[in-house]
Amino acid sequence: MSTASRTKTVVVLGGSYGGYRAARVLVDGLPQDWRVILVDRNSHLNHVYTFSRYAVLPGHEHKAFIPYNEGLFPSSPLDTLSSSSHTRIHATVTSIDRHRITLSPNLPAGELQQVSIDFDYAVYALGSHLPSPIDLWGCCEEYGEKPSLEPPAYGGTKLEGISSLQERQKRIEAATSVLVVGGGALGIQFASDIAAVHPQKRVTLLHSRRRLLPKFDNVVHEEALQGLQELNVRVILGERLDFESLRQTSATKSPSGPRVVRTFSGQEISADLLLLCTGQKPNTGLLRDMDPRTVDPETGLASVLRTMQLCVPQPLPHDVELDVNDILHWLQNMTLGEAIEKSESPIPMTSTQSSPRTPYSTLSPSPLSSTDTLLEFEQPRETLYPNIFVVGDAADAFDAIKAGHTAYYQAEVAARNILRLIRQEQKVGLAAKDPDSELEEYAPGPPAIKVSLGLTKAVYEVNGVVDTKDDGVDDLNAAAMWAAHGMRDVSEEDMFA
Repeated sequence: MSTASRTKTVVVLGGSYGGYRAARVLVDGLPQDWRVILVDRNSHLNHVYTFSRYAVLPGHEHKAFIPYNEGLFPSSPLDTLSSSSHTRIHATVTSIDRHRITLSPNLPAGELQQVSIDFDYAVYALGSHLPSPIDLWGCCEEYGEKPSLEPPAYGGTKLEGISSLQERQKRIEAATSVLVVGGGALGIQFASDIAAVHPQKRVTLLHSRRRLLPKFDNVVHEEALQGLQELNVRVILGERLDFESLRQTSATKSPSGPRVVRTFSGQEISADLLLLCTGQKPNTGLLRDMDPRTVDPETGLASVLRTMQLCVPQPLPHDVELDVNDILHWLQNMTLGEAIEKSESPIPMTSTQSSPRTPYSTLSPSPLSSTDTLLEFEQPRETLYPNIFVVGDAADAFDAIKAGHTAYYQAEVAARNILRLIRQEQKVGLAAKDPDSELEEYAPGPPAIKVSLGLTKAVYEVNGVVDTKDDGVDDLNAAAMWAAHGMRDVSEEDMFA
């Protein structure tokens, strides 16, 4: 294994919506003797919000893969990393430690050794593993079963991505009936696009809850349901797929016949093609390998401070357990003023300021009624990894919704905080205190979403306003995303680059 010598380096792991934004902010703000290394396993930025449309409607799939701005992030072979300039590497991250990452180039096995890179700061923006219908790295795995012939290894190139979307188009074209499982944005868009492009097909959407898109206003659900019904999509709400029936069907399914799956209530649904759009899995395995304490074992999300720094949630010292008598004694001996002070004056957490060590977790009484009291145990929060920031789908970011725009704003906070920390390092020993030295804290904005309902109609919620539009275009206005990444006035021909 070769090792790149350590320099003043910030590595950004993942070059999608969050990672790319973090890298841009860093490039614009870093001192001249610092560099950014952007690492992504894809050769192009994958505009995943178009994947479901382009997996159904032919002719636009090349627009989903946007070239990185070579002026800012020129592609660099792994054996030339001694340069101090900003660079981008097409490789897969195989491990991360406090100050080092290991990369495996996306090349044929044995062509180049793994490389380790030392870093001062890192932005972990590896997102989540996509659901199988749009997971190109699943390499056309037939949802729940492997194809009989293993396809060649996927390497994350544009040509491979185009080919993968075209294979999905063919499978949908060949199916007489389609069952989409999951009533989130992906499931709704898949079902409505298939029904709009192939009106002769029987399309069913199965959702385990009584509402579509339950994190948003009920009007969003109503508009989405109406849009699906207008396209003759059969919508089944409040029914959960029995995955055991899926496994049984996979074992006995005829190559040419439909499969029949069952819900937990016993309802049977027949379909030629099954699309499982049931959520994403956070891509936090590398952080778990580095330090299992940083990742919640139930959700798979990485723990972060509001500064977006990776942290280890602190357990109660000496495994202290408080029983009811302890709590009552604590309440009886706390004055109202103390209670207010403890509940309203949290100590901000930064890399240079740690939470005070207290014998117990903070207890914050919040009256529910005249007779009931809710006690919230807020554990002390500090970071053992002040130089590692986590943004996007991988982060447990205070109930923020998982979306590209969320990752974008979290990445801005992380990048600006890295710039602040670097400035602090440069001013060590100076008498004057930088008023901009306090680290910025992230606060989620109100839920926002736009969901297409066929090729032209869409429902959206922004800043509490819910409405519909009927001005959609076939390629979901891909040129706007190309422009946002440095390619303005891009032509149809340019999008094949």
